[in-house]
Amino acid sequence: MHRLCAISIVSSILCVQGGGATAAERFPAGSSQQTVTLKGEDLPMFTYRPDCREPSLLIVLHGGTRKADEYRDWVRPLADHHCLLVAAPRFSKKRFPTWRYQHGGITHGGKGRDPGQWTGNMIIELAEQIRAVEGRIPYSLIGHSAGGQFLSRLAAFVPTEARRIVIANPGTLVFPDAAVKAPYGLGGVYPEADVEGHLRRYLAVPVTIYLGEEDTDDEDLNQSPKAMAQGATRHERGVKAFRAAESLAKSHAWTFNWRLVETPGVGHSAEQMFTAQQAWEALKP
Repeated sequence: MHRLCAISIVSSILCVQGGGATAAERFPAGSSQQTVTLKGEDLPMFTYRPDCREPSLLIVLHGGTRKADEYRDWVRPLADHHCLLVAAPRFSKKRFPTWRYQHGGITHGGKGRDPGQWTGNMIIELAEQIRAVEGRIPYSLIGHSAGGQFLSRLAAFVPTEARRIVIANPGTLVFPDAAVKAPYGLGGVYPEADVEGHLRRYLAVPVTIYLGEEDTDDEDLNQSPKAMAQGATRHERGVKAFRAAESLAKSHAWTFNWRLVETPGVGHSAEQMFTAQQAWEALKP
């Protein structure tokens, strides 16, 4: 198992557990497992390199099962077909409970946290570490269920260079509403004078709300009052968030880069969502 460490700006040295590894060894062909250090924390990371030249990067965020290796495997057909280097970090439930993973660490105990502590920053660092090794390749993000919730908070609060952020079957999202407090809206995070600018930025992010049309049961569904205000099911919540964003952008003539993609006959299954023909429609730039 290798360790991918941050590049020192001064020394430009890559740290690899075991010593002597090259960039190619860090990202070998096929499937592999590594350890990555992000914001001072070590995380297991599962990778896949398809047999193709000049891949782009796809970072995959797992659901509540925390089985990042399975999520890596489920996107392999997509990676093979579209030449995607896959990186799937694992966020353990012990270190990254709901407030820190699904809700992105934006708030804790009802109080806002310093932006430097937001969990989404770890994904930015991961992308930059990989691009330092692989070259400045474009990258996209995809997450299902808990991972979709996490990416909703990342899209809303953490600027990225991602060319597409796919939020699949999330239990809750960040509604484009400053009257709703974070992590369910943008309220309570920014000074009042700055909120409109952040709303406008959020709607311009290349987000895809990717939903299974049959994702309508309530198993493991957040049914708190704040969550239920978004809708009775995951599917309903995703559609409502998209329509609210679309309406807000239209009413202000703001740039709107969101996309809504729905998959018929699929419920709350990451494997089926990632292998459906609609997956590339959701992910393509």
